[in-house]
Amino acid sequence: MTAIEFNTRMLKEQSGLKHFALSLTRNADNAFDLLQDTLVKAISYREKFDEDTNLKAWLFTIMKNTFINNYRRQKKINAMVSQGDEQQLNRAFSQHFYEQSESRLTNKDIIKKIESLDEAYREPFIKYYVGYKYEDIAQQMNLPLGTIKSRIFIARKILMEQLAEYRRN
Repeated sequence: MTAIEFNTRMLKEQSGLKHFALSLTRNADNAFDLLQDTLVKAISYREKFDEDTNLKAWLFTIMKNTFINNYRRQKKINAMVSQGDEQQLNRAFSQHFYEQSESRLTNKDIIKKIESLDEAYREPFIKYYVGYKYEDIAQQMNLPLGTIKSRIFIARKILMEQLAEYRRN
């Protein structure tokens, strides 16, 4: 099979591959990236394709394996980042907070209130406060963006309620 024949047959499968990529990633941008990675790999390994086999199945297998490998790689990166960054993040937050706090409250009181938050709210709140973007936090925590925004909002609300007594004094 010539390169042109191979590319023509491969492009006929592109629509099905798009839908499969979207079902795997559940994100249009990530699906597009996965599709591109799959097509590049298919072109790169064209010589390994046996003409007597099913091209569609071969392409879908490449896509599935690429997705799994990317997922595993991302999990490994997130694990390494979260182990090292967790302590660094807490130190940075404490230092930044001590520098920024100006009120009748002591910094220790505020930090105690933040530390008393449930872990689900505390972690995204601290990350956001020290400068991470919502999208980065969602990716690191492997949660939907809306969940992260909601948790940060709830953490703010809880803290404002807990610290309201100090504003009245």
